[in-house]
Amino acid sequence: MTISITSPITGGAQTGHATPAYTGVADTAPDISGKQFAITGVTGTVPGFRAHTVSDPCTVTIFRPKAVKVLQSANPVTGRYGAIPKNQYVCIVRKGVNYAANQAPEVAILRMTVDVPAGADAYDGNSCRILMGLAVGALNQQSAGFGDMLTNAII
Repeated sequence: MTISITSPITGGAQTGHATPAYTGVADTAPDISGKQFAITGVTGTVPGFRAHTVSDPCTVTIFRPKAVKVLQSANPVTGRYGAIPKNQYVCIVRKGVNYAANQAPEVAILRMTVDVPAGADAYDGNSCRILMGLAVGALNQQSAGFGDMLTNAII
């Protein structure tokens, strides 16, 4: 299964938002190893929503490693592995934010990076899936709390 961001994206619970669903279009990622989705609209109640523009971006971009690393053979004498290479997967969400009146928006960036040891994909792929499911579930469960934390710095 490949990554395929589709419209709409159901938004996680946020204080003051009601049933947000973000609509958008597939976009060209800034790198060949990525896929990007630009948010062009929203349904539900989302106060102050601004659709993606060049100077006020609203995008989700997912990157895979440019060159996937594989697990090398174990040392024939000791049976141990040397340094275990990691494959890095990245999700970046960009949103233009206003910080003062009469100013152009600045870009707020959320980066999620997943480092997977080479070989785990084949030997323990289910645990890789559990890792992602747990992360997404925790973020979804605590979406409003994370959003509130961005404005009040309370954990």
